[in-house]
Amino acid sequence: MMTLTADISPAPSISQRLTLNDIKSPVSAELKEFRKYFRDSMKSRVFLLDQVIQYLLRQKGKQMRPLLVMLTAQASGGITESTYRGAALVELLHTATLVHDDVVDEADRRRGMFSINALWKNKVAVLLGDFLLSRGLLLALDHKDYDLLHIVSDAVKRMSEGELLQIEKARKLDIDEETYFRIISDKTASLLSACTSCGARSANADDAVIEIMRLFGQALGMAFQIRDDLFDFGVTDVGKPLGIDLKEKKMTLPLIHALGVADPKERKRIMAIVRKNGKSKEDIRLVSRFVEDRGGIDYATQKMTEFADSARQILTSLPESASRQSLWDLVTFTISRRK
Repeated sequence: MMTLTADISPAPSISQRLTLNDIKSPVSAELKEFRKYFRDSMKSRVFLLDQVIQYLLRQKGKQMRPLLVMLTAQASGGITESTYRGAALVELLHTATLVHDDVVDEADRRRGMFSINALWKNKVAVLLGDFLLSRGLLLALDHKDYDLLHIVSDAVKRMSEGELLQIEKARKLDIDEETYFRIISDKTASLLSACTSCGARSANADDAVIEIMRLFGQALGMAFQIRDDLFDFGVTDVGKPLGIDLKEKKMTLPLIHALGVADPKERKRIMAIVRKNGKSKEDIRLVSRFVEDRGGIDYATQKMTEFADSARQILTSLPESASRQSLWDLVTFTISRRK
C-alpha cells in the first residue's frame, strides 16, 4: 500500500492549450475499456429498457467522474478491477439522479438532446432511474465492494440534502454565504469527493491517502460549482444560459456577496427583482450589472481560486507521476473552462 511522501514541490504549470484529452492521456486505455464495461453493466433483456439505455448512452458527456476515479486510483497506487466497478457505480448512481432531476424540473433537454422524460414520459424516466440505481447497488454488492457502496451512498444522501436545502432557501430567499457553501458542498462537491475516495480505496491505498484524496475531490467540487455559478452572470458567452439561476431564484455566491455590501435601499430594489416570477431580459441585465459593480464577480472568482489552490496543495502530498500531473491540470481546466 502507498504511504504519504514529504515531497511538496509544485507540479509544472498547465499549458494554455491543454485539452481534456491531454488530461485523460495517462488513463486513456483504461477509459476506453471502462466505456465497454459501463455499457455492459447497463444491459437489460427488456427491449424498451434497452432501447432507452442505448439512447441515454449517446447523451454521455465528458465522463469527468470516471476520469477522476481512474486518475486518483493510478496516482494512489494503481488501477485495479475494483476501480472499474467504482467508476461504474459512481456513474450509474449519478446518471440515475440526472434522469430523476429532469422529471422533477420538467426539463425537455439535456446536453442538447431530448431528455428521457420528453421522449418516453415521466413513468419510463422514473423507472429507468430506479433501474440504474439498482444496477449500481447490485454491482457493488455482487463483488462485496461495501466500502465503495458506502462512499457513494453517502454522496447521494448529501446531494439530496443539498438540493432540498436549496429549494427551501429559494422559497425564503434568506441564504447567506455559509449556507451557500453548505449547499454546494453537499450538492456538488460530495460527488466529486466520492469519485476520488473510490479511486483511492480501489487502489488499496492507506486510510491517510484516502482521506487526502477525499479532501482533494471536495475542494475541486467547490471550485467547479463556483465556476458554474459565474456563468449565470455572463462571465463567458457559453455554458448554461445567462440568468437561469436568477430565473429560478437560486442565490449564488456572486449575488450573495453583492447584496451583502449594498446599501439597504439598493438591496431592497434588487431583491424585489429576484423575487419576481417572470423576469425580463432587462431584469437579468440589471441584476448582473449590480453584481459586477458591487464586486460579486471578483469575490466569487477569488473564492474559486482559493479552493483550486487548496486542491493543488493537497496533491503535493502524492508522489510525482503522470496521473498526479493530470489531476493538477484538471483543477486548472475546471476553473478556466468555458462550459
